Amino acid sequence: MQAPFEIAGVVIKPGQRISLEIPVPSLYTHTELEMPVHVVHGRKSGPTLFLSGAVHGDEINGVEIIRRVLRTKSLARLHGTLLAIPVVNIFGFINQSRYLPDRRDLNRSFPGSESGSLAARIAHRFLNEIVARCTHGIDLHTGAIHRDNLPQVRAVLDDEETEKMARAFKPPVILNTSIVEGSLREAVEKLDIAVIVYEAGEALRFDEVCIRAGVRGVLSVMRELGMLPKLKSRKPLPDPIVASSSSWVRAPQSGILRLVKPLGSRVNNGESLGVVSDPFGEREEKILSPAEGIIIGRTNIPLVNEGEALFHIARFKRLDTAAEHIEEFQQSLDPATDSSSPADPPLT
Repeated sequence: MQAPFEIAGVVIKPGQRISLEIPVPSLYTHTELEMPVHVVHGRKSGPTLFLSGAVHGDEINGVEIIRRVLRTKSLARLHGTLLAIPVVNIFGFINQSRYLPDRRDLNRSFPGSESGSLAARIAHRFLNEIVARCTHGIDLHTGAIHRDNLPQVRAVLDDEETEKMARAFKPPVILNTSIVEGSLREAVEKLDIAVIVYEAGEALRFDEVCIRAGVRGVLSVMRELGMLPKLKSRKPLPDPIVASSSSWVRAPQSGILRLVKPLGSRVNNGESLGVVSDPFGEREEKILSPAEGIIIGRTNIPLVNEGEALFHIARFKRLDTAAEHIEEFQQSLDPATDSSSPADPPLT
């Protein structure tokens, strides 16, 4: 039996789960706002894991992933403590916006401060009142608006505990990425908390495959950390492939983009990814892949400006293996090909 867990002045006993609210600055209409937090405190000791969604207010896949995780029956046997925050950027979520009302990006405002901007104050409160109480974290994101990401985990693999979490998530792709200044990931790692970022789908859109992969990944990490019992009968998932590098292909001119390569497809060096032309087709230029790789990110809007990021291509040492792994991943989670009985009906 572990000790009670205290957060925001609320004491949660072992075996108890409770929803509470962390106050954030009110609206100028005098309307009070709170950041919702759900705490599941296991009867037995173990890690303390936070799950955060909608740090960017328009990235909503993480909200649904957390909802499904909290409905998982095996949480009744939880070791340790789970802190689930489905909507961190409550202001952006209400306005269906990536940003806060002060036009700042919350994920570039950490560690924040008590007396700074609105973004800085929310970042400081979230980091110090919630995240600092944890030993591990999973931050759930999507691509930006009109941009789609193949399910992927981003992490610094130099840290043994972080690499263990990234591989346990079982995404099709892991990007060993550097940390962006001002991000939640940077602030968390300075607190010596192991954290990974899951990127999948597009802002303001539900994607069933991305959501299923996120739920499966979170629960898999919790099993690896000893927070949930191991599965005995399920077929083991293939190990994720770590990208050796990645880069964006940008628009060579402004115009209307005609895409010819879907997300997740393998491309060869010099292969056509699409065509940009003016509305009459008088000025037309092909978009060519700069290397062999797999498309892990792509714009979804045809109207592009010169220099705009269009395709995110990841390179792999074993490209054939990576392509096969991604295809198997898609088939195993696509409602059209999945033979299992999901707990939730697929979103369309």
